[in-house]
Amino acid sequence: MSRPGLSLLRVSLGPVSIGPGKADLLAAIAETGSISAAGRSLRMSYKRAWSLTEDLNAAFAEPVVDTARGGASGGGAHLTATGRQLLEAYRRMQQATSDAIGADVEALTGLLREQDQPADAGKRKR
Repeated sequence: MSRPGLSLLRVSLGPVSIGPGKADLLAAIAETGSISAAGRSLRMSYKRAWSLTEDLNAAFAEPVVDTARGGASGGGAHLTATGRQLLEAYRRMQQATSDAIGADVEALTGLLREQDQPADAGKRKR
């Protein structure tokens, strides 16, 4: 059973939207230094990871991800200042949304049939 709470926040910015998939991809690129490795870590094809990265880069005034071709130097990818700002802002929005709905999620979880309640539900005051 999944843990109660926010599972999806998609923010439309006009020509592009960002949700958990793109945010996780940006975080993985920052961590791995590679679009390919980031995609693998998320069980996403290289083509999909590259396409999402291109979509983000095309939508913003400054690139979100900067890439260098492979070869002797090995290539790689990293988030630009714009990319870091985008990821940080999205994570703040995720947290703020989760905080804002927490009490309602808890109240609704309390309305579930007992066998469908999360294991930690009994620890709450009713």
